[in-house]
Amino acid sequence: MSDAKVVAGKAVPRGRFPHVKSAGGFIFVSGTSARRPDNSIAGADADEFGTTSLDIRVQTRAVIENLRELLAAAGAELSDLVQVTVYLVNMNDFGGFNEVWAGYFDETGPTRTTVAVHQLPHPQLLLEAQATAVDPKPREE
Repeated sequence: MSDAKVVAGKAVPRGRFPHVKSAGGFIFVSGTSARRPDNSIAGADADEFGTTSLDIRVQTRAVIENLRELLAAAGAELSDLVQVTVYLVNMNDFGGFNEVWAGYFDETGPTRTTVAVHQLPHPQLLLEAQATAVDPKPREE
């Protein structure tokens, strides 16, 4: 049995896929970013001249908090995560990303893979993460 859902109050997926899907005792979270429900980007600001400032720490916090909220909608918590894959546009952001990550997780947390990608679906996005969590709800036989 599987249960897929688009979570109300979160940024709408930019394609036909769910935010989360439960199957086989796991919860799978689709790639999530720092995009807000109004399509603005946390950690992305522009001045009156159009000069853009992007902050990896703010975006990392927003991504982890989005993971927390998506997991909660499926009945899980960050502590239920078992694996996270992170896509960074620039590996020069790896240090700032790790700094924020360490405020949420330690060596007992989820396994993690971090890779560099050429680009993400919006030019102001610095990272995206997808995740797998164990479903804490008892399975129906």
